[in-house]
Amino acid sequence: MDNDIKRLSRITAILIQFLSRRLVNSKTLADKFGVSVRTIYRDIKLLEGAGVPIVTEEGRGYSLVDGYKVPPIMLTETEANALLTAELIIQSSKDTSLITEFASVTAKIRAVLPRVLKDRTEQLEKKMGVTNTYISGSPKSTWLLQLQKTLLTHSVIQVDYVNANGEKSRRDLEPFALYANQKNEWVLIAFCRMRNDFRSFSLTSISTLEIKDEYFEPHKITFEQYLIKTFGKTNG
Repeated sequence: MDNDIKRLSRITAILIQFLSRRLVNSKTLADKFGVSVRTIYRDIKLLEGAGVPIVTEEGRGYSLVDGYKVPPIMLTETEANALLTAELIIQSSKDTSLITEFASVTAKIRAVLPRVLKDRTEQLEKKMGVTNTYISGSPKSTWLLQLQKTLLTHSVIQVDYVNANGEKSRRDLEPFALYANQKNEWVLIAFCRMRNDFRSFSLTSISTLEIKDEYFEPHKITFEQYLIKTFGKTNG
């Protein structure tokens, strides 16, 4: 009986993974649930037998047929982005009970997001990070959600910025990634057209921000590659 309950719980969790992700890999599922890949294959067969329309994408993994979902939660894109940001902050807390429970909540919410919104949230997830525990009393900024959008639309922005020496400048930037640093400040990494290189900009030092009607080609380097190149390690 216990084994049956465990399997039912795992299969339910696997279905949530299918609903919350564009593509699901059997090896990733096996690692996540602590079982063999063969067991995952059997679970997927059971889901298919129950009428769940699973599509095999050769060499990549599994996905659900478009349109298969439970009634969606009506989240806006900025609300979904705010949820993702909260999840990153919770993950940095180092409290495993909190991380586990919040991850369960967000997985259930992601499971019923429309596919387009789900895809955009996954893209944004690859461009954000928190380097340490995020705590109350951190410096405040007002640009985070706007900048999250530009990471996905590849929109050029213009900011008025004050650096650590109090020097003011106006910059045209190509947003690349966002992270919370060890001072608990949100920081934008962007390609600065004035410096012709990547630079970091604390959001608390941006006094004005304008999203321009101009777009740029996405940069080839990933956020993880940037962190390794710059700091010698990732944000984990």
